[in-house]
Amino acid sequence: MSVLLFTIIVLLGAFVAGLVGSLTGLGGGVIIIPLLTLVLGVDIHYAIGASIISVIATSSGSAAAYVKEGITNIRIGMFLEIATTISAIIGAVVTVYINPSYIAIIFGLILLFSAAMMIRKKIDHSDNDTSGRLAVFLKLNGTYPTENGMQNYAVHNVIGGFLMMFVAGIISGLLGIGSGALKVIAMDNIMRIPFKVSTTTSNFMMGVTAAASAIVYLHRGQIDPGIAMPVALGVLTGATVGSKILVKTKTDKLKIIFAVVVAFLALQMIYNGLTGRL
Repeated sequence: MSVLLFTIIVLLGAFVAGLVGSLTGLGGGVIIIPLLTLVLGVDIHYAIGASIISVIATSSGSAAAYVKEGITNIRIGMFLEIATTISAIIGAVVTVYINPSYIAIIFGLILLFSAAMMIRKKIDHSDNDTSGRLAVFLKLNGTYPTENGMQNYAVHNVIGGFLMMFVAGIISGLLGIGSGALKVIAMDNIMRIPFKVSTTTSNFMMGVTAAASAIVYLHRGQIDPGIAMPVALGVLTGATVGSKILVKTKTDKLKIIFAVVVAFLALQMIYNGLTGRL
């Protein structure tokens, strides 16, 4: 395969990854890593390095639009990033000591979980009036725009959400993905934040989390500019388009399609991990 063809394939794949990552809050790594490892035969550690760059690009492309729309809760994001950045560095350091086949299996399992999270029924927590004491102390409660005007929401179980973010950070550093599914669980299920706020805040956090682990991969020389450059450009473009779609349209049907694709990629990663092909 020529360098030009390789770059074009990566660029187009990265665009799709950025679009999916922005619409679902999962990050571009769910598409980028299977594309690079299964289709293009790239070493999984270099694929993870490029994926981390894609996560940063996804966050940069979509977070700005969500902050401008007033959906993202910046205070929650900054607070929870304390847990994700520390644990992301831990995950990035540990990954070099794990067999690549095991990493592929873990990645596949996380993808299956992410696919299930995409199609699960979302619970609306917008009508929460009561709030946890710690949330009040840290001023984490907020508002977000709806068709009927600004909607108030309250935050609960801050400690539980913080601990889940620590787990999400380790997975992010280990696998080079945004761990958006775990972050959304922390904010949506545990902290009971409205789903749209949790999704957009997850996007806001991903860039900082990925940047922390990117330092480790860059130090090891596992971020190849020839791979990372088209990944970053494609994902940034896709994320920007995705953020505009999410704000204006309902994406329920698209998420079902994406969930099927992600589940297929997950099974492929698990199979290749079990057979030692990665």
